[in-house]
Amino acid sequence: MLDLQLGELTAAGPEGVDDALGLVDGFDGALAHGFARIGEEPAAALAALAGAMAGGPLGERAAEAVDKVIAGSIGDEHLAVLAGARAALTGAVHDALLTRLDTALHRERAPWEPAPATGAVPSGSAPATGAELPGNLLAGCRAWLRELAIAGWRGVDHDVVAPSDQAIEALLAVPALRGLAVLLDGLAAELRASCPVSTMDRLPARRWGDLWTRGVLLSRSGPWHGGAEPVSGRLLILGADVHEHATVVRVQVHGILEPAGGGPARLVRTGVAAAKVDTIVGPAVWRLVSGHPVLLGALAGHRALDLTDMPLLPGGDLLWHEDRAAAGEEADPFTTARVLLGAAQAAPVPPLDRHSVRIAEPVLVEGYKIDGGTLELGGSRIALDLDRLPTGTPLTPELVAASSVCLGLVRWDGRWLLQPLAVQATVKKKPVTAHTGDWALGPTDPKVVKAEAKAGDAVAVLRERAGRLLRK
Repeated sequence: MLDLQLGELTAAGPEGVDDALGLVDGFDGALAHGFARIGEEPAAALAALAGAMAGGPLGERAAEAVDKVIAGSIGDEHLAVLAGARAALTGAVHDALLTRLDTALHRERAPWEPAPATGAVPSGSAPATGAELPGNLLAGCRAWLRELAIAGWRGVDHDVVAPSDQAIEALLAVPALRGLAVLLDGLAAELRASCPVSTMDRLPARRWGDLWTRGVLLSRSGPWHGGAEPVSGRLLILGADVHEHATVVRVQVHGILEPAGGGPARLVRTGVAAAKVDTIVGPAVWRLVSGHPVLLGALAGHRALDLTDMPLLPGGDLLWHEDRAAAGEEADPFTTARVLLGAAQAAPVPPLDRHSVRIAEPVLVEGYKIDGGTLELGGSRIALDLDRLPTGTPLTPELVAASSVCLGLVRWDGRWLLQPLAVQATVKKKPVTAHTGDWALGPTDPKVVKAEAKAGDAVAVLRERAGRLLRK
């Protein structure tokens, strides 16, 4: 439970966070103007970034990279070092915030165990993930990201964005690189929608800087997750976080794994995703992931899952395989949280995932009051992240406002936020429970079912049209 520790969590931010983010903002400002011609202010910001790395592993290389960029010699290796320096700062901020959250929750977190050193990874080659990745595809990504850095966000137009299409299409054909492809596709789509960027009053410089940095690091040597271990046991679901975008939907399930043969309960995640178009919204998005009936059935039916040799990555992510899971007995998520969440061990955070926007820790909160968009408990307050409520679920802002028990995710977006995944409320003197995954197998509200029937099955229509085109 996020009980009396709420005050400790929402107190003044950890020392040094503002200073680190100030250095990040300085770098993002330089990136916005572009590295083609570095003025006095951007040069000072880059120098400050290199200065923050002094005495660390990147110290000398960061200073050299800044000198090269200011001199107009912009190579992939220099941009990789600058991206690494920026990631080191955002990672330090993440660590400070996550430590604050773990302390407030009295949550134990397993330490990250670095992989054994096997020698340096050549530029453009892949780490030891079990499969060789085509270096030419990664080089193509780096070339586009380099052009973005040279032009700067203010210099981006359709001619700068267009070359990304070929690189992204090639990445999508390689399963191990689809994560990078989706990342770059999202960045390209945002830039394309903003063209010409020079006319924008305000840039999302932090967001675009985050995407550019991650893209540079992933395209340097390919994705790296570390080796997966097969695990068996019982997965007790806490809730589902549904990410909806114009071209993709992802359902990320948070739960607690009780390992077979004993051992401490572990906080884990798993997820499934599918491509979509922007006309598919609301409950229809669940049909896009209908190829995972075991997982969706457990969400809709509030059931545990019995896992057999399911791959688990070091960062706590289960690689979902339907054939390695079976529906178990009923398991109420609120009961699971009350009994197991407090003692469950949190997973370590992989190095490239150390960013504050990726903080999403499950908590159970009870006995609070809702005042507008704020939850108040024990004299302390935390804002509710209602913008993340998916449209295809029975969980609405009105139910959250009427609730007294909430199972959700604590996030950070410049301040601490609580994103509801499930609530228990009283409506017209009757108890009501709603979860984001309740409609995973289809809506149960008669009004919504009727509206869906009247509107037609957009997913089925699009699949039929796609099949017709493929048959031609």
